Amino acid sequence: MFRVLRELFRKNFSTLLPMLLLVVVPLVGSSSLTWVLARNQQLLENLTTAQSLLYFALVGVAMAFSLVNTTAVVLITGFYLGWSGFPGMVVAYALSALVGYQIATTLDHGKMTAFISHFPKADAVMKELKTESWQLIFLTRVSPVTPFALMTFVLAIMRVRLKPFLLASIAGMLPRSLFFYWLGTKAKDVFTLLKDPGTGTAGKLLLLALVAASFFGLYYLFNQALKRALHKSAAASAEKSSADS
Repeated sequence: MFRVLRELFRKNFSTLLPMLLLVVVPLVGSSSLTWVLARNQQLLENLTTAQSLLYFALVGVAMAFSLVNTTAVVLITGFYLGWSGFPGMVVAYALSALVGYQIATTLDHGKMTAFISHFPKADAVMKELKTESWQLIFLTRVSPVTPFALMTFVLAIMRVRLKPFLLASIAGMLPRSLFFYWLGTKAKDVFTLLKDPGTGTAGKLLLLALVAASFFGLYYLFNQALKRALHKSAAASAEKSSADS
């Protein structure tokens, strides 16, 4: 086991290091953003059209590099721009997913899938999951506790197709994004909002439902993929034995 892990890190260091950073960096970025806005609460008020476009481009790239937490961005955008800014937020999500996808595929070069191919069962399960990539992507995005940039990286190195990746990513992010965006539009103070969005009982139940839907949905997909992979493996073994005899 230790030998396998050592081989995994040795051959995939350029892939695994960015994945680790995508978990740690948002904590620093979101804290810095809160500090800046606490001292400059008028920073994003009364933006012109050009400034709004620049804002969405910047936050899209920032989310792709995991420089800021996606929930914090949604709250801030809702607070300052109101519902007129929501379409721009959706475009920023799409931009973030696209940039993250391109970065991950460039860094990985297929090395992770090549490594997994040495483990037939794991490789077979991954291939089965890719046949249901839309559902897989949607379920990873719908949970509010799943890191956006990290999952972008993971899905990209799985070599899922770009078009379903973008569409399912946006669709999966919409339920929680709409909720947090609404909270942002109702807030009175951005600093208090970022410290405690105040989801309330109904909000907590909604978020819990999204987490549960994501968890059980992914469990079902993995379970079905494993069953199909084992069935195909057994069928192939039986066919080979029949041919040899």
